[in-house]
Amino acid sequence: MTLDIVHEKVESIYKTHFGKMVASLLYTFKSMELEHAEDIVQEAFSTAITDWKKKGAPDNPSGWLYTVCKNKALNEIKQRARLEPLNQAIDIPTVESRFSESMLEDQQLKLLFACAHPDLSPKIQVVITLKYVINLKVEVIAKVLAIGIDGVDKILVRARKKIENDKILLEVPSNDELKSRLPIVHKVIYLVFNEGYKSSGGNEIIREELCEEALLLARSLINSDLCTSESLSLYALMLFHAARLKARFSSNGKLLDLENQNRNLWQADLIALGKYYLERSESKPISNFHIEACIAYTHCVATSFETTDWQLICQLYSKLLTGNANPFIELNYAIALYFSGQKEKAFDILNQLEKHPYMKNYFLLNATIGRFHVKENKSDLARLYLEKAVHQTNSALEKEFISTILDEIAMK
Repeated sequence: MTLDIVHEKVESIYKTHFGKMVASLLYTFKSMELEHAEDIVQEAFSTAITDWKKKGAPDNPSGWLYTVCKNKALNEIKQRARLEPLNQAIDIPTVESRFSESMLEDQQLKLLFACAHPDLSPKIQVVITLKYVINLKVEVIAKVLAIGIDGVDKILVRARKKIENDKILLEVPSNDELKSRLPIVHKVIYLVFNEGYKSSGGNEIIREELCEEALLLARSLINSDLCTSESLSLYALMLFHAARLKARFSSNGKLLDLENQNRNLWQADLIALGKYYLERSESKPISNFHIEACIAYTHCVATSFETTDWQLICQLYSKLLTGNANPFIELNYAIALYFSGQKEKAFDILNQLEKHPYMKNYFLLNATIGRFHVKENKSDLARLYLEKAVHQTNSALEKEFISTILDEIAMK
């Protein structure tokens, strides 16, 4: 077996089993530290690369890896047991029988709820979900989140301390606790999807895989007893966005806005599936995810950008803002108002957002104002805002997108 084929097979299993193997070691060997469990699993994957290149992959590759993990941990325990009094010795047969691959068949959803622990910050929740549930390596997480590897490492150090102290990955929440964590799980799934959808730090494969993983988690959730109308509307919302994923980039890899996307590339089957779950999700009171899904669906069924029902989208954003003041939603509301013909009201909202301490330095706000000034033939103002925006993003694709508009202004 060639090294490339071995690497491909090992990477494939890593993406589906890394977090489960770590959690299994922690469950089986109660005193093991999280970082040590990760080291054992990493060593098992390294062993697989060396062994499978010489002998070929076994019939049950994931089972083989579980066995290697178990043996490495047991060997360490046996060595330690020789130094301990008999009355403190670990019952190795009991520990060995507790560790199995089959035990973890439903572990991914359990891990997701563990990562949604309310004592963890949203950023930590997302990072450990990417690492232990979606099984991304640190360098990939750094690219996806557009932060340095050192930054991810620091987040993981804080997370590991909390996980070890509170046994977070081992905790099996009660039904009431699971239900109370459901809103956090919804947010984590959506954040993971959005990181994939907007990601320009990774390549196209990473973007699509991350969105697909979030969709798989959402599907597992809606197929569980924990499914609610909010779960259904979240799944519908992500399906509508996923349907447009391939059209967000041109054939030469440039970022395209909604106005310039080729709608023939939008996937009708995903839109139809999203509609099915959107209709199933209707409830009273209507959830924010349901309203957002309705907005996404309105975009999906429009035959062109110009024929989009912008009035309906304005009404939906207005409803979303009721009792839920949010500057990001206000920005989208202003965009909808502009394209519905209510330009003065749109600019009033945008001007107010400029006074917001965070939004004034937000790439999308200044990019939006700049592009609207381009449409209003106000080149000087457009250039001012676009030049500000280009310095507010680390994304090469977003910088290129703005630079293209600035070049068009210069040519006029």
